[in-house]
Amino acid sequence: MTENATDTNSEAKTEDQKTAKSENQKFNDVIPEPQPQSEPGARPEVKTEAKTGTVQAEPARAGDVPAPATPTAVVETMAGVHEECERLRAERDGLFERLARLQAEFDNARKREQRERADYRAFAVADAIEQFLPVLDNFRLALNSNGTAEQLRTGVELIAKQMDEVLRSLNVTPVETVGQPFDPRFHEALESVERTDLPDHQVIDEIRRGYRIKERLLRPALVRISVNPNLSEA
Repeated sequence: MTENATDTNSEAKTEDQKTAKSENQKFNDVIPEPQPQSEPGARPEVKTEAKTGTVQAEPARAGDVPAPATPTAVVETMAGVHEECERLRAERDGLFERLARLQAEFDNARKREQRERADYRAFAVADAIEQFLPVLDNFRLALNSNGTAEQLRTGVELIAKQMDEVLRSLNVTPVETVGQPFDPRFHEALESVERTDLPDHQVIDEIRRGYRIKERLLRPALVRISVNPNLSEA
């Protein structure tokens, strides 16, 4: 009786131990064992599940050094940098070429403008000279004539009148002098004469005629002006 009871107890303990081991094994499968903390600079550990065969990488922790780039990534980066340098170099060459072209066009335009200005000046001078040629011809005829002094004077007056018409056609007009108040913008006083019967600083005589083209003064007129002592003292 005693031996049978002992065997029964032993078998019961063995069954209990197997059952406990089986429960511990299930618990360990559900909750993984704690892993030791990796040191700074260490690569993250890879956990492999035996049942499914999948690999899971643990998230990187603060202080971890990133893994070095692969040779393929370095090659791709260098290729991108080289391509960007080539693009910038081509853009630079295009800008230099455009600048050189614009500078050449500017130089050509400046030379063309100078040439056109010189041509215009030459044409203007030629047109003015062409209008004065008949006046010069009349002067030569007057010098070669055998008329009297009165006839020569009359001929010279006609030539002077003809010259005034040519100047008027060129928009050249004489400056008004005699009887006008002295104006330093158009008159140049060569002499002053004391006159009590005339206003002070009035042009009384023209020594050399002045001319202006439209509103521009070509040369001032040389004149004599009056000085009235009575009006000057007042």
